[in-house]
Amino acid sequence: MTKTIPKAELHCHIEGATPPALAVAQAKRYGIDTSGFIKDGQYSWQDFTSFVQSYDATANLFRTEEDYALLAETYLTEIAAAGAIYSELIASPDQGDAVGIGADAYMRGLAEGAERAKEKTGIETRLLVVGIRHFGPERVVKAAEYAARRPHPLITGFNLAGEERMHRVADFTRAFDIARDAGLGITIHAGELSGAFSVRDALDHVRPLRISHGVRAIEDADLVKRLADEGTVLEVCPGSNVALSVFRDFESHPLRALHAAGVRVTLNSDDPPFFHTSLAREYEIASTVMGFSDDELLAMTRTAIEAAFVDEPMRRKLLAKL
Repeated sequence: MTKTIPKAELHCHIEGATPPALAVAQAKRYGIDTSGFIKDGQYSWQDFTSFVQSYDATANLFRTEEDYALLAETYLTEIAAAGAIYSELIASPDQGDAVGIGADAYMRGLAEGAERAKEKTGIETRLLVVGIRHFGPERVVKAAEYAARRPHPLITGFNLAGEERMHRVADFTRAFDIARDAGLGITIHAGELSGAFSVRDALDHVRPLRISHGVRAIEDADLVKRLADEGTVLEVCPGSNVALSVFRDFESHPLRALHAAGVRVTLNSDDPPFFHTSLAREYEIASTVMGFSDDELLAMTRTAIEAAFVDEPMRRKLLAKL
């Protein structure tokens, strides 16, 4: 059992972490029919497009600052109970605008939930502002400008997510320059639905400290060597990859091969209940199916803390918990 291993998560989309029971309760509060995206107490979708539709419908069940505080507190308390000492939540200011409360109230709510969870469990949290790729480069620049203003002290990083097959990485360099100039940590979704070329493009155009997913790099041995040589950290989400058929099953997932090649890898849950997973299950699968030892799993947690978007005193404090 991996329950006693301290865990850290760098890649979780906060709306995608909504437990179905919480989604149903929120829907009841606002009089919304969930039959189109929740069936038998589980999220219902068939492919990446319908997953995004299901995700968006769930995200729209949260409409006030307090709703977001409840969401963050619920998720963080859950993973803390499974041994998590640190979490980075991916949050979209566009979502705050979409539900009509604005980005500031949205972020304040998430931060309040993080503070409540910390008071109860000790878990540390940071927020990563995300630009949505399929909204286009200009909207992503606006998200980067928002993040660069540091409207809340818990905002420490910037990410690019969304439909990876739309636009080129080069279209987003300005947004990443804005974030980097503001001292924010940089990560980018690549090498999930698109192949190894998208990881190379991310390295060439964005120079990220980390890559969200990055697992399709396995298709190019030279690229794997480059990742290892440059020390780029991959935020690997095996449960998500298998659920979305990026890989057939856990046995054929490249986490073990990437690790063996010297790539710095971490374990993450992405959108856990949508993919029938959890941070605890990711560690468990890495142990039981992929054959990682407890020491190797602890080293992945250490890698996550070393690559976390926190200041050095906080990094030392978190490392001391290992």
